[in-house]
Amino acid sequence: MSQKIKVACIGAGYFSQFHYGSWARMDDVTLVGSCNRDIEKARATGLPAFSDLAEMLKATTPDLLDIILPPIAHAQAIKTALDAGVKTLICQKPFCRSLTEARDMIQSADRVGAKIIVHENFRFQPWYRRMKDVLASGQIGDVQQLTFRLRPGDGQGPEAYMDRQPYFQEMQRFLIHETGVHWVDTFRYLLGEPTAVYADLRKVNPVIAGEDAGIVLFDYPNGVRAMLDGNRNLDHAADNLRRTMGEALVEGTEGSLILRGDGSLALRDFGQTDQIEILPPDTWDGFGGDCVHLLQSHVISGLLNGTALENEAKDYVRVIEIEEAIYQSAATGQKTALGMV
Repeated sequence: MSQKIKVACIGAGYFSQFHYGSWARMDDVTLVGSCNRDIEKARATGLPAFSDLAEMLKATTPDLLDIILPPIAHAQAIKTALDAGVKTLICQKPFCRSLTEARDMIQSADRVGAKIIVHENFRFQPWYRRMKDVLASGQIGDVQQLTFRLRPGDGQGPEAYMDRQPYFQEMQRFLIHETGVHWVDTFRYLLGEPTAVYADLRKVNPVIAGEDAGIVLFDYPNGVRAMLDGNRNLDHAADNLRRTMGEALVEGTEGSLILRGDGSLALRDFGQTDQIEILPPDTWDGFGGDCVHLLQSHVISGLLNGTALENEAKDYVRVIEIEEAIYQSAATGQKTALGMV
């Protein structure tokens, strides 16, 4: 692979702006094409535009394909890329339509020596990277509890989600499959692998197909617990509700970490009332502390330097297994042990 990595993208919807903007900022990347079924959207990126993926791959011979599409289109895009000989793919989450389809795509990539990296970017947000460092240092002692309150405030009324991602309204599985998986993965990043889950999910806004609120409890070894408390209809204190999408509290025997809606992270020692700011408020105007760029830069660094990649699909499939367990628990009203999915 040359030192200037050729990147092509398929998808030119709302969220793709963050992908294209990130690639354009990298000295080690050359953007060679954009593909979208509405070719005018592909042309709007300013890149060579295509409406057919196979045609773009043949014309541009990219080193990496960035798949910025909804789950329904993932498998076909992956198959087309593998058939064209592309060896590195980044694919947006949720990854594929089902656990079975995800496993099939991973096996297909393995057979031809290709890698799929899932574009799960929340673990790359600066506050979670800093949080991970603090936990590893032992500064707050033994962690006993992690809570995240998901409150993006974008789910009310008949026009919910229509201005950005209207297909959200039609997703049969929504809160967890589309959004909660961010914290399934982030909790794994911070705490390791859960052993069981319990979920109580519900639909608040009647105009959408899937659930938009609920609580998920995660069991971890040594009695550690985590809770995802999600409601897309409610908000939190933030000038930009999509920066952190909520607030977090990590509690240990020697102190606590507090994530605020402005992206700042504070530490409070056990038995004290004062909070010490250990990460200042985020000033990035784009999405999520520039986490898209941090993830994509991580992939490019890995390709150039041979370093390990986070979120390879063969590892990320565990997130989908946990997701399945969450929906199983919600359907049965019982705690679901992982490994029994």
